[in-house]
Amino acid sequence: MYDYHVHSNYSDGDFLPSMLRAAEAAGLAGVGIADHCTVVPDEEMRRFRDVYGFTLDQTYPRRRRAIETLRDRYEIEVYDAAEMDYEPSAEGEIRAFLDEAEFDYTVGSVHALDGTNVHHEEHFAEMPEADRRDAVERYFEKVVALAESELFEVAAHVDLVERNAALRGLATEEQYERVARAFAGSRTVPEINAGRVLDDYGEFHPTPALFSALRREGVEFVVGTDAHAPDELVARADVLREFVASEGVSPVELDL
Repeated sequence: MYDYHVHSNYSDGDFLPSMLRAAEAAGLAGVGIADHCTVVPDEEMRRFRDVYGFTLDQTYPRRRRAIETLRDRYEIEVYDAAEMDYEPSAEGEIRAFLDEAEFDYTVGSVHALDGTNVHHEEHFAEMPEADRRDAVERYFEKVVALAESELFEVAAHVDLVERNAALRGLATEEQYERVARAFAGSRTVPEINAGRVLDDYGEFHPTPALFSALRREGVEFVVGTDAHAPDELVARADVLREFVASEGVSPVELDL
């Protein structure tokens, strides 16, 4: 199994050697280090990036040298990747940076609505229900645009709104079908993401209804632990193996 979504200390994860040791211990064939990166010219997103140190757009050459140094120490494939924040208005900036950086592959993510992180429960909880439904609609519009942009090899946690209790359960079947059609016509492959399956949320992304819609359209998947610590990687790799076996899914390998 290849895990295409792991973080290191070059964004908000543990030290790179620790994450690689964990990937090897988990019995993975390969692991992609996909640290957070944003080049979106939005003041709030840039401020968030600076506060949390998501500056891979500046540090990726240093991390690349570290990956090259470490590759021969482990019996697994190690990929030099990035998890890029996606905004439809910033496609030009994203494309220019990816052409410059030449990662092995990139993961695209929708993390923000109107400059607010989707995880910020208090912000959305204060909204009337109609506004929260509108926020979910705009979120999935961005996910569709991400698929149609053809900028990325992988799309991360394509129903991230479900992690937020204020937005959970507001998605519609029509939205799911629209997302499924977009990925069916895109080179971008969504992931089965285990980032919250072992915590209070307790579900994979995509949720069962969206997962079914994607499968009806013949969409294929990669898998990602979305791990930020070694113990997370090992535990989530185990549940991912169980899930794909129980669902009869054969995750694809990126052509790298």
